Amino acid sequence: MKVDFLLIGGGLAGMSLGYQLQNSGKKILILDHQSGNQSSQIAAGLYNPVTGRKMVKTWLADQLFPQIEPFYQELEQKTGRSFLRPQKIYRPFLTVEEQNEWMGHSSDPLFQGYLDGLFQSSQSSFLNDPFGGVMLTQSGWLDIPTFLEGMRTFFGDRYRDVIFEEDKLIKSDQYWSYENIEANEIIFCTGVHAAQSKFFSYLPFAPVKGEILEVKQDFCPEFIVNRGVFRVHLGQNVFRVGSTYTHFDLDQGPTERAKDEILGRLESLVQVPVDEVVSHKFGIRPATKDRKPFLGKHPDFSGVYIFNGFGAKGVSLVPYFSLMMRDFLLNGSSLSPEVDIARYFDYI
Repeated sequence: MKVDFLLIGGGLAGMSLGYQLQNSGKKILILDHQSGNQSSQIAAGLYNPVTGRKMVKTWLADQLFPQIEPFYQELEQKTGRSFLRPQKIYRPFLTVEEQNEWMGHSSDPLFQGYLDGLFQSSQSSFLNDPFGGVMLTQSGWLDIPTFLEGMRTFFGDRYRDVIFEEDKLIKSDQYWSYENIEANEIIFCTGVHAAQSKFFSYLPFAPVKGEILEVKQDFCPEFIVNRGVFRVHLGQNVFRVGSTYTHFDLDQGPTERAKDEILGRLESLVQVPVDEVVSHKFGIRPATKDRKPFLGKHPDFSGVYIFNGFGAKGVSLVPYFSLMMRDFLLNGSSLSPEVDIARYFDYI
C-alpha cells in the first residue's frame, strides 16, 4: 500500500488530522492500538471557555471556539453518529469577591459571547453555591468513545488496529516503509507514547494521570456543573465525575485515594447522596511542560512530523490546530511559534 501520510495513533488528534488530510484529497492510513489508547477513551471531553481555579478565559478562546462545534457537527454528518453535546456549564462562585469580579466581567468585551448569565444567589437547593455563579455558553462535551468508533468506521480500510513497532520503520531514498506500507510522510499522534519514540523523546512531555468516576445520583439539571469537579450527565441518572491531576502513580491504575478525592469534592458541590459508583477509570494525558501542543517537522529526519501534546483540552484545541497542521503539511504555511516544536530544537 502506498500512502501520502501514515498517521501513528488514532485518538482524538490522529482521527481529526487524518480527516483533514483525507478531506483535502490525500491518501492516508492510520495505525492505532485501541486498547492502548487510554487517554481518549476516558477523557471528559469538555470544551469550556472559562477554566482553572482562577476561572480565566482559556488560551486562544476567540480562535478556538468558533471552530469547535462546526467541526464536530461536520464529522457527525460524515459518520452518521451523534457525539457532540452542546450544553451550558455552570461554575459556582466560591466567594463574594469572586462574584463581584465577575459582575465586572459581564461588561468586558473579552467575555462577550461566552457568558449566558450571572447569578448572585443559589441556582438550586441541591447545589452548594450560596454566592451564585456564572453560566457559560459555547460550551459542552464530546462523547469521545462514540466519536472514535464512528471515525474508525468512516475510515474503513484506512484504519488498522495494530501495535506499532517503531524499529520496523525504515527510510529509503524516496519514502518510509513499514511492513507492506510505503508512506511519503509519517505523523506521530501517539499521545504519551511519543515520549518513547527515538524521534521525539527530546520533547518535554509532562504526562498527567487522571482518574474519573461514573456515579448514579438523582440531581439532573440542564447544565454541566463544574467547580472542583465536573459533572456530566450520561443518561439514566449516571454522571461522569472527575478528574484528578497527578504526575505520580502513573502506572498504578485506579486508586482509592483518587476515588475518595473525587467523591469528597462532589459531595461538597452537589448535596445529593451518591447511590452507586458505577465505574472507576484512569488515563494518562499527553500534557507538556509549557502546556502547549507539539506540532511540526523533525529537524533531522525527512518526512517525520508530530501532532501531539493536547492534554486535557484536546476537544477544544484539535479542530483549530488540525487545520493549522494540515495547511503546514500541504501548503507550507507557518505554524504558530507557541506550538511549533522548533521552540525546543536547542535541546536536541
